[in-house]
Amino acid sequence: MLLYPSQDDLLKKIDSKYSLVILAAKRAKQLHNESGTEMLEEYKSVKNVGKSLEEIISEDLVIDPNSVKNQ
Repeated sequence: MLLYPSQDDLLKKIDSKYSLVILAAKRAKQLHNESGTEMLEEYKSVKNVGKSLEEIISEDLVIDPNSVKNQ
């Protein structure tokens, strides 16, 4: 169960659940593989997925608009 950050708050930052999951998963994998890549000084979560969601809610982690194609 996702308590912080809430799903509603995250969807205000990233407009698609699919995009949110992909972004968080890629960032969590990066956090797992590369130590010292944290964007925030302090995290509430100890797990990488939680950390990546905290980065999204703080707007330190965003989707690159050049990588998204409008169809």
